[in-house]
Amino acid sequence: MTASVELADVDVVLGGKSVLIEVSLSLSGGESLAVVGPNGSGKTTLLRLLATLLKPTRGQGSILGQNIGSPEIRQVRSDIGLITHTPALIEELTISENLLHFARLSGNPFEDCLRALEVVGMEKAADRRVGDSSFGMRRRTEIAWLLVSKPKLLLLDEAKSGLDVEARELVDALVGLTLNKSGIVVGVSHQTSQLGDRFMHKRRLASGRLEGFA
Repeated sequence: MTASVELADVDVVLGGKSVLIEVSLSLSGGESLAVVGPNGSGKTTLLRLLATLLKPTRGQGSILGQNIGSPEIRQVRSDIGLITHTPALIEELTISENLLHFARLSGNPFEDCLRALEVVGMEKAADRRVGDSSFGMRRRTEIAWLLVSKPKLLLLDEAKSGLDVEARELVDALVGLTLNKSGIVVGVSHQTSQLGDRFMHKRRLASGRLEGFA
């Protein structure tokens, strides 16, 4: 099935406040969308909606073929990758234990996770506890997992913030691989520079370093 995202006149009201008003968009496999706006403009809410973590207050649409707000929407969650402000890892576990946990939940081979750690330059830190790891190391671990899980819909919330140049390039390469596999990427930021021109040029992002996961 070709990846697709459709929203038609969607509103989201949280705590009695309208956060999203009459949002409509249509994305197909291989397309990306960059959303730039100030803090509090609803960017993260949009990503939470696309990640199926929020139901619309009004309007309709579908995510990867399932209607938003329906019980069936849960079926597509394994095909969605979300990078938020804070890396979603279990701090009490080591980096490799986190990936083993994710692999068991999803049915992906743990060997692929270890290979992905090498790709992102984290193989020597595999036994480090996440709680003792830097922000950049946690983000690289997330990228390693997304290389293995191969999401059809990749959602990025300020994904490059606080990263060094090499880690930012890994994010770019992940975007490229997702688009080249006919996935969809939506990135949000309060600064255009955090997304950059390369976000919109998928064919330039297929880094040779990540080709094994294409």
